Amino acid sequence: MQNHRAHPSVTIPQRSRSPAFHPPEVYAPYPFEVGSQSSDNLLSAWDATPTARRPPTTLEVPDRPLSRARSTLATPTISPPQPEIHRSVSQRLTIHSNRHRSSKSETLLTGRSLEDDYVARSYTPATPSPAPSFDSSPSRSTDELTRELSNMTLQSEEGLKRFQNGSLDEKDEAWHSLVPLEAREALGKREVERQSVLFEVFKSERDYVYDLHVIREVFVEPLKSASPPIISPGERLQTFLSTVFWNLEQITAHHERLMEALFVRQREQHPLVQSVCDIILESFFQFKLDYESYIEHYPLAEQRHRTELNHNKAYQDFVQRCSRDPRTKKRDLVTFLSRPVTRLPRVNLILEHLQKRTESDHPDAQDLPVVLGVLNDFLKSTQPGIAAAESKVKFWNLCDSLAFNKGEIIELALYNDTRSLVYAGTLARRSKSEMDWNPWYDLHVALLDNFLLITKEEKLPGDTIRRLVVSRPIPLAYLRLGSFDGPPENRKERPEEGNFLRVSYRAMYPFTVYHAFEKATRRYTLYASTEAARTKWCDVLVHTKAVEDARREGNRFFVSQVVDDGTFRVPGPRSGRSRKHPSGRVVHAASFIASGGKKFLVFGCASGIFIGRRGETFRKILSYENAKNIIVLQDFNKILIHHDGYLLSYSLEVLARVVQYQSPAVALDASLETIAGQDGAVICCHAGKVKDRTIVVYAVKAFLHTNVFTLEVCRPNDLGARSPWTLQLPTLSFRPYGESFYLPQDPYSIMTLTKTIAVATERGIAVADPQNTGKTVISIIPDFSGAPSNSTMGDLKVHCEAARPLGLVPCDSSELMVIYDTMGCYVTKHGRPSRDSSFVRWEIKADSFLHRAPHVLLFCSEFIEVRDVQSGRLDQVIEGTDIRLLYTPNVRSALPLVAWRGAKDDEDGLSEQIVELIDTAVITPVTPVSGTIVPLDVWDEWDM
Repeated sequence: MQNHRAHPSVTIPQRSRSPAFHPPEVYAPYPFEVGSQSSDNLLSAWDATPTARRPPTTLEVPDRPLSRARSTLATPTISPPQPEIHRSVSQRLTIHSNRHRSSKSETLLTGRSLEDDYVARSYTPATPSPAPSFDSSPSRSTDELTRELSNMTLQSEEGLKRFQNGSLDEKDEAWHSLVPLEAREALGKREVERQSVLFEVFKSERDYVYDLHVIREVFVEPLKSASPPIISPGERLQTFLSTVFWNLEQITAHHERLMEALFVRQREQHPLVQSVCDIILESFFQFKLDYESYIEHYPLAEQRHRTELNHNKAYQDFVQRCSRDPRTKKRDLVTFLSRPVTRLPRVNLILEHLQKRTESDHPDAQDLPVVLGVLNDFLKSTQPGIAAAESKVKFWNLCDSLAFNKGEIIELALYNDTRSLVYAGTLARRSKSEMDWNPWYDLHVALLDNFLLITKEEKLPGDTIRRLVVSRPIPLAYLRLGSFDGPPENRKERPEEGNFLRVSYRAMYPFTVYHAFEKATRRYTLYASTEAARTKWCDVLVHTKAVEDARREGNRFFVSQVVDDGTFRVPGPRSGRSRKHPSGRVVHAASFIASGGKKFLVFGCASGIFIGRRGETFRKILSYENAKNIIVLQDFNKILIHHDGYLLSYSLEVLARVVQYQSPAVALDASLETIAGQDGAVICCHAGKVKDRTIVVYAVKAFLHTNVFTLEVCRPNDLGARSPWTLQLPTLSFRPYGESFYLPQDPYSIMTLTKTIAVATERGIAVADPQNTGKTVISIIPDFSGAPSNSTMGDLKVHCEAARPLGLVPCDSSELMVIYDTMGCYVTKHGRPSRDSSFVRWEIKADSFLHRAPHVLLFCSEFIEVRDVQSGRLDQVIEGTDIRLLYTPNVRSALPLVAWRGAKDDEDGLSEQIVELIDTAVITPVTPVSGTIVPLDVWDEWDM
C-alpha cells in the first residue's frame, strides 16, 4: 500500500482538564444507509447498545496551528487533544501531480515527511451533474476544481471547528451540513455519499473517545476516591479495578492519538478527503495487542462487575448514581465496558460501506481491501479467546449457584485455573414412584473437565438460580457410559390452563451413565429432548473422558512397577492339567535385609509363606496358611507371624540361611518364640514406635471383652538379670510395656501414635497410654460429647456410627483425619471434630488404607483411591482386579507392595501380579544458568 509507514511516535499537547462534552442519544443514521427512516436505528447488529448523541460542548480551538515541535515533542495526556483549524494559501491550492507536501496527519502518525503519498494517488471525483456555477468541461483540471471547492468552503471552517470540539448542533453534525450546496452538486451523488461515510469515521471516533473518558471520569475515579470506600479493603478494590477496567487506559491513549491524526487530516483536506486508510491501518498495528487482550478478557470483566453488583449494596447504589449522571445518558457500566468490543466491528462495517461507494480507479479501491482483510482476520482471531472467557464465566456462574448437602466436603477444585465447563444442558429423568401422575422432572446436567454434576434448578427472588446437587458428583475417573441407542419414550405434558381433557405427549431419547464402583445404586437414565441432543451428549462425554484419562495418565502421583508376575497363581478356568500346585492368593508381604546386604521378600499366601530374592525363585519356607499378618523387626533380627490365633517370632538370619540352602529347615524351630496365643486367640497385632521404643501391640479375645497387651522389643543383652516372674514369660526377646487394658468391642485394627496407641473399634478409635501407672485413661475419637447441642456434629455422629473406622492419619501439628471405610472426618489433637464437623465421602468402600504424605491411599478390590489428606481432593484413581494392600512400610524410603490379578492365564492358573507403588515428583523446568550461550544451530531443524 502506498501509504504504508513505520509505527509513529506521537505525542498530544497537554491540557489541564478533560472536555466537558456529552454524547448524543443514539448514532445518527449514515447517509448511505438505504431505508434509514429513523435516527434511533442501530448501525448494525454489532452495536448491542447504541452510543448516545453528543450535545454541544465547550471545547476551545486555538486560532493558530500547532507547531511541529509541539506536535511531536509534547508530553501525552489522557485528555483529548484540542482540534485546530488552519488553512493557509498553500492548503487551498490543489494537490499537484508532481509533488506532495507532507500533511500534519502524516507527521503525527510517522514523525517524518512523506512525499508523493497522495500525488501518485490523486483522484478526480465523478461529476455527472455539475452545478451551473462550475465549468465541467473535460479540459478543466482537478487542480482547478479542488481550488474552487476549497475557496468556496472557507465559510465552513467555523462549522468544522465546532464539529471537532463537539459544540456543533446535533442536526448539523453531517458532512452535507458543512459543505455548500454548489460543492455537493459539483461532486456528484456517488462522491457525496463517499464523503458522508468518511465523515462518519471522524464522528464515530470522536464519540468513542468521549465514551472512554466517561468511563474514567464517572466510574473509575469516583470509585477510587470514594469515602467511605465502596469496595474494601484496598487490595480488593485494586483487584476489582484491574479486573473490570483491564487495559482501558492504554486503549484510550491509542484512540486519542488516532482521533487527533484523523482531525488533522480532516482539517487539511475538507471537504474532499482523499483517504483515511493509512491512518487507520497504522493505528491498528499500534493497538492490536491491547485490543486482543481486552476483547478476550471482557466476559470476565462483565462477570466480575455483575458479581459485585449482586453482593455489594454500596456498589449497587454507586452504579445507580452513575447512571443518573447526564454524561452517561442513562447507559449502564456494561454498555460502556462493551464499547471497545464493538468498536472495531463498527469501524469494519463503516469501511465496508466506504468500499461500496469508492470508484474502481480511486486509490482506496486497492487500499480498503487490505485494511478490511486485516480487521476481519483480527476479529476472527479473537473469537476463540472470547469463547473461552465466556465459558469461564458460565463455569463461575455455575459454581456460585451450586448447593451441596450440609456437612459434606466435596472438593471439586472448582477454582483451579485449569478447571472448565465442557458442556451443560437440561435433561429429564423419570421418577421411580408409581404414584406420580407426571413422573417426569427436569434436571440441569453440567459436564466439567473432571466431574459430572446432576443438579435441580430452583429459582430464587431477584432472578437468582440455585442448583441443588441431587446426586454426589461423579468423577470422570469413575464415570462409565451405558446405552445411547434406546428407543424413544413418550413424556406426558402438563395440560394447558382451561384444557384439562387434552393431554399431549413428547418423545424423549434415553441414555445411561453410571458409577464404576456403585453400579446399581448410582445408575442414571437421563432423557434428551431430541436424537441430536442425545448424540451431542454422547460425543462430549466420550471426548471429555478421553481427555481426562490422558491427563491423569500424564499426571500420576503414584506409578506401579512390577516386582513379579507368574510365581504366585490362583486356580483359573484353564488350570488342572499342570503338576504345579498353585500358591493361592497373596495376602501379606514384607521385606528384610540379611547379612551381606541381600534383600529378601516375604509373601504370605493361601498355601504358606514364600521367601526369596527379587528376580529369583521364591521358596515355600513355612506352612502357615493365610497368615493374617507378617511384621519384620529389622533392627532386632525378628520376623513376627500372626497365624491361627498365635503370634510367633523367628530369626531373620536363620530364615535367610534356610532360603539360601545354608541351613536345614529344622533350624527355624530353634529360633521360634511364641509371643501370644496360649491364653486366648490373638485377633490382631501391630508393631511400631512409641516414645522412641519399639513395641508390639496385640489384642486377645476374652469371654465378654478384648484385652490389649503391649510388649517392648529388646535385645537379649538388654534384658539383664531376670526376676523369677520374668522367667515365666513365653518369650525371651520381649518384655512387658506398661499395663494391659480391655475394650468392650472387638478391635478392627491397631496403630501406634507418638506417645499412645490407637485401636479401631465399632464405637470409634480408642486411644490409650499403656504406661499410665494409675488408672488407664481411654478416650474415644471422635469425641461427640457436644453432639446433643450441635446439630451439625450430631449429623456427623450418625454418619460415623454407620461406618467402620480404620485408623488415623496426621494432617498437621494440630489436626488429624479419622479414616473410615466410606468416609473421613477431621478432628483436633484433642479428638473433637473440626472444620464445622464436615466430612469427606470416598467414592469406594475401603478395606485398608496407606498414608504416604501428603496423600492417603484407600484400597478396595477394584480401585485404589488417592486423596489429598489436607483437602480431601481426589487426585488419582488406580484400577485393577482383586486389589490387595500387602505391605505398609514404616519408613518413607521403603515402597509399599500391592497385589492384583496378573496378565497370565494358562494351565498353571491365573497369575498374581506383585507391584511396588512409587511416588512421583513434579517435573520443574530447568532454567538455563545466567550467561549460558545457546548454540546457534539449536533451532536449525525447525527452520526458525
